[in-house]
Amino acid sequence: MIDPWIYPALTAVAVLTGFIDAVAGGGGLIMMPALLFCGVPPLQALGTNKLQSVFGTGTALRNYWRSGLVEWRRNRLTVALVFAGAAAGCITVQLIQTRLLNLIIPVLLVAAAIYVLLSPRMTDEDAHHRVSSAGYAPLGGTIGFYDGFFGPGTGTFFTTSLVALRGYGLTKATALTKLFNFTSNVASVLLFALGGQMLWALGLCMAAGAMLGGHLGSHTALKFGARLIRPLLVLISLGLTARLLWGYFAGDI
Repeated sequence: MIDPWIYPALTAVAVLTGFIDAVAGGGGLIMMPALLFCGVPPLQALGTNKLQSVFGTGTALRNYWRSGLVEWRRNRLTVALVFAGAAAGCITVQLIQTRLLNLIIPVLLVAAAIYVLLSPRMTDEDAHHRVSSAGYAPLGGTIGFYDGFFGPGTGTFFTTSLVALRGYGLTKATALTKLFNFTSNVASVLLFALGGQMLWALGLCMAAGAMLGGHLGSHTALKFGARLIRPLLVLISLGLTARLLWGYFAGDI
């Protein structure tokens, strides 16, 4: 039984996480501890978090799409592999322990933060594509698997890899990241719902907050571009790293 105060409290948290996700990703590592703190069981917390996130990400994606920054046709193979990877990740997370993963991911997040800080490619200017769309698709599927399996930092991994490998400017990479995030979230919601790991009433209340946050975040990112996204990516990467390491050594993740 969920206490009534939890609904407005987590809806308010969803506004913040929706904003963060729309700009740089990483809202899940704020929302997940909040859900667990409120007494939601771990698997239901994962499922309910994905439910609210799909609405927030969808709202941000719509705004980026209307701005002409989302190239759907060129990336449809990646979308398909992200969906398949996320579905496989949702199945796997119910079968194995994640503590080893929690020790590996901070290393990747620190590497991403260093890349964002030092790379001259982290601007809004498109650059030469190092790999084709088809060549990027398997990596996209791998990140999708990680998102279905665990999730924190997924947006950072998508954005930095799209800049580094596909040559997109930072704002366009962020927009395309929302397409892939939305895809993986849809797959996750379907799998968690089929597994009965969903608190529908709570998730839909939180979705209202996530939609508001996603709307505000995407408009803010479109207005300020790389000037906002670059520092926020670094802060989110380092924040996620600290939270993951704290959770690992404290034993709460």
